[in-house]
Amino acid sequence: MLRWRGLEATPGDLGRTVVTIGMYDGVHRGHQTLIGAAVERARAMDRPCLLLTFDPHPAEVIRPGSHPAILTSMDRKGELVAELGVDAMCVLPFTQDFMRLSSETFTHTVLVERLHAAQVVVGQNFTYGHRASGTVETLEVEGRRFGFAVDPVPLAEDSSNDGAITISSTYIRACVAGGDMVSAARALGRPHRVDGVVVRGDRRGKAMGYPTANIESPAFTAIPADGIYAGHLVLREARTGASLDRLPAAISVGSNPTFQGSRRTVEAFVLDYDDDLYGEHVGVEFVQRLRPMLRFENLDGLLEAMAKDVSDTRSILGM
Repeated sequence: MLRWRGLEATPGDLGRTVVTIGMYDGVHRGHQTLIGAAVERARAMDRPCLLLTFDPHPAEVIRPGSHPAILTSMDRKGELVAELGVDAMCVLPFTQDFMRLSSETFTHTVLVERLHAAQVVVGQNFTYGHRASGTVETLEVEGRRFGFAVDPVPLAEDSSNDGAITISSTYIRACVAGGDMVSAARALGRPHRVDGVVVRGDRRGKAMGYPTANIESPAFTAIPADGIYAGHLVLREARTGASLDRLPAAISVGSNPTFQGSRRTVEAFVLDYDDDLYGEHVGVEFVQRLRPMLRFENLDGLLEAMAKDVSDTRSILGM
């Protein structure tokens, strides 16, 4: 998949495209439906499917200090949309100047002049331009004027619980924040994952026979509620961020209250694995919460709980 940042870096030989636009944070099941529709249109028209996304999150520029928790890093987003068949991804810096573009200027400058849109596929609630003045209806009007079609796609719903829930990044963030990784995974279509680099921690785990990989993740990453989780540690290629090996792990999120910790960390004990992971680029997938983070009165109580956590992890992962 081609990938670039900024309109000025758009390849000159791209030709006319089928464009889909959005933050696509999480690339959840609703996003997958929308992106799948764009890929289908592109294949039918024999044109490349181009995904247009933004960095940083528009909310942080529009309302500084309101940056939402991020479900997928940009590298992970690129990996996921490529798996869905997207041919190119353009990351637009969301700046104060960009925020002030009128809807018509956005359409003409971005979609027509730079990305050469033949068709635009968006969610039915899509808005764009200064103060979100543009809607699907105004985009359709501008499309007729500038020569591209518009295909609005209905929002996806999860009907597995009582009452249908619209699948959204906001809903998934709430699930993650509450430690409900099963509901988050159902909406995402896969386990929630935190990407980062393995750094040196306090090394208490190694002394107790449970050496952990301490994950340092980017700012604003959506970290699950404090507790112990069953999941996986995914090794990633450092340069591209591509996912490689996937290893079973018991995962701790919190501040280690037994040792009067104050800094919140994500640590993964990889089962049946002895190699050194320091400096490795990894992803931590959360499958299911085992228990809340607890403070133990003595080391024996903690070790007993950790042994049970590992046993429960094996059971949940079918090992």
